[in-house]
Amino acid sequence: MIERRFHRDLYPAAALASAVQVYERFARFEVADEGDHQVVRITAKKPERERRIALELGNYALGLTRKEALS
Repeated sequence: MIERRFHRDLYPAAALASAVQVYERFARFEVADEGDHQVVRITAKKPERERRIALELGNYALGLTRKEALS
């Protein structure tokens, strides 16, 4: 399992939820609220896959955040 923290001031909950939805077919996700962050725990069959999915998830959520800001 790998864990990523997303600060609420930078990543809206809707963007993160949408990103998780896109990648949920590749791994199992647990999303928890912890203070100023949303914590995403990612579990995949292989550790290297967890890392790659975590990176892609962050990029996708950031892209959605940027798209939302430009709208």
